[in-house]
Order: sequence, then C-alpha cells, then structure tokens
Amino acid sequence: MSGSTFKSQAPRRTGPAAAWVSGLLENKYLGWIALAAALLAPLLTASPYSLNVMTTAAIFVMLAAGLNIVVGYCGLLDLGYIAFMAVGAYTAGIVSKAFELPLLFTIPAVLVMTILAGLIIGAPTLRLRSDYLAIVTLGFGEITRITANNLSVTGGPSGIYGIPKLLTFGDFSVHSPAVFYYVTILIVAFFVLASARLGKSRLGRAWRFVREDEDAAEAMGIHTYKVKLMAYIFGAVWGGFAGVLFASHLTAISPKSFIFLQSALVLMAVVLGGMGNMRGVVVGALVISLLPELLRDLSEYRYLAFGLLLVVAMVFRPKGLWPAHGHEEERKKKEPEQTAVDAAVSRGESR
Repeated sequence: MSGSTFKSQAPRRTGPAAAWVSGLLENKYLGWIALAAALLAPLLTASPYSLNVMTTAAIFVMLAAGLNIVVGYCGLLDLGYIAFMAVGAYTAGIVSKAFELPLLFTIPAVLVMTILAGLIIGAPTLRLRSDYLAIVTLGFGEITRITANNLSVTGGPSGIYGIPKLLTFGDFSVHSPAVFYYVTILIVAFFVLASARLGKSRLGRAWRFVREDEDAAEAMGIHTYKVKLMAYIFGAVWGGFAGVLFASHLTAISPKSFIFLQSALVLMAVVLGGMGNMRGVVVGALVISLLPELLRDLSEYRYLAFGLLLVVAMVFRPKGLWPAHGHEEERKKKEPEQTAVDAAVSRGESR
C-alpha cells in the first residue's frame, strides 16, 4: 500500500487559552459557583428594585429550564408555553383565596392541574410534527388566555388580586423581598438541577433520539408518542411551579401577564442560550431577562438596542451562546488514532 492511499488529516490544535476556557466551561462545579454568586448578589445591591429584577430573572430561568425539556431535549416547537405558567398561577391564586391558604399548600392542586394541562394539549396533538404542532401550541396558549379573560372564577380581565403569601409562620413571612429572593433562588436551583439530571437520564436520551430522528427512534423500539407526552408533562410541571412563584412575587395576576410575547421571550432564551444545554439555557434566560433592564438608560431606544444585540449574537453564534457538545468525547477518542496513522505515513512506514 502506497503512502498516497492515505489522506493525511492534520490534528486539530487548540491553544492553551482555548483549552483553559473549554475546561472552565465544562467544570462540574460551575453550577455551584453560579448558585453561590446568586446567593451573594443581594450583598452587593439590596434595593427593592434590584431584588425585584433579580427575582423576576430567577423565575424566568425556571421557565426556560422547563421549555428546554420540550424544545431543547425533545425537539418539540412550543409557541404557547406561557399557558402552563398561567395554569399554575391561576390554580394557586384561586385555591389560596378560596380556602385562605398560603400558596405553598396549593402545590398539590397546581401539580394535578398542570399535569392535566400537559395531557390535554399533548395527548391529541403530539402526533403532529413541525409547523403543525407549533400552530396548535400557539392556539392553546391563546385559548388559555382568552378563557381566563372571560371566566368569573379567574377574575375576568381584572385578574386576581390580594393573593396570599407563599408561607407564613406567625410574624415571620417569606414575602419580604430579600427572603423571598433567597427562597426563589433555592427553588429555581432545584428545578434547574432536576432538569439537567433529566437530560442525562434514560428518558433524556430517548428525548434526544426523538429530536434527531423520530422515525429511526421508533424503529429502534422507542415509543415516541409516550416519550413526547412525558416531555410535555414535565415541561408543564416546570411552568406551573414557575407560575406559583410568579403569583407569590406579584400577589396579583391577570390575563395580560400571559400574552404570546412571553412565550416568544422564553423560547428566545432557550434558542439564544443553546438548545439542549442547561447551562446555556440559564445564560440565555439571564440575558433575555436582564439585558432590557441594563439598557434602561437608553430610554425609548432600549428595545431597539436589545433587538440589535440579539441579532448580532445569533449571527455570530447561530447554535447559541453555549451550545451542547454531544460528540465531543467521541471526537477526542478518535483523534489520537488518526494522529498516529498520519505520523506513520509521513515517515514512510506504510506497507
């Protein structure tokens, strides 16, 4: 065999700086560092405005983590995800006011209602694909908002006001801005960690197979309908619990809080951060929720600057700010073997 038979392929070289950055981004302790930074943030700025913005951003992160299960892991385009948040918020508000309970005791009812919502939207529609599924989910989001706008039990267009606090012990309440921020951060951290673990589980691998090629996944024995339905149910539960935090944070909800724009912003956070990568989704959610506040000094031009920055980010990072690297380990294993063959060919040792 002549040396010309081989097509030499130069090994990919990475500088020490790039290797250091790559190692830092894949560090298993990075999530704990981010959690510590979030817990220490009120020590730097603890004004009511800052705590309000940071709490809202944390709730938005939880929404993005839930939508990432549906869109990032399973590849199902959902344009009405904010409806699950509405179901959770309205269920918590109605039950807590009717029985005069803290919102924490409404969690069983919220869990049941969000699972039912996931089944109602998922069971009849998940046999659809692509654009057709997106249109149905968009319709579900609008139906939920319009229904809440026309029912007396939901308060109609005025919504529900005076929602009880999340939890109260005598004179102690978790509704003070600082305490509620810390409670929100811990709850959101738990759900983000649970979402990341789901992505690495057996069910998470099935979701990825369905996302890459649904027909091939079904041929390999995966019940794609059940797998997709589970993704919708988990996403609905995440959205419902975010709705409970949202209702507790504002103590008032109305249909205007759950318009289509909110669903679009959550989807934008998932795509911008990197679909399927929970760390990237958290970064994307923080960018989407905090960037307009950081640009507030631009007054009426802040949303123009916000849109331009998003366009620039997607042009230079089309797969997201922090995309998932599913085949990184396999590629690294193959590179040493290719390098050895290339070295043998270059020395003329081929037979």
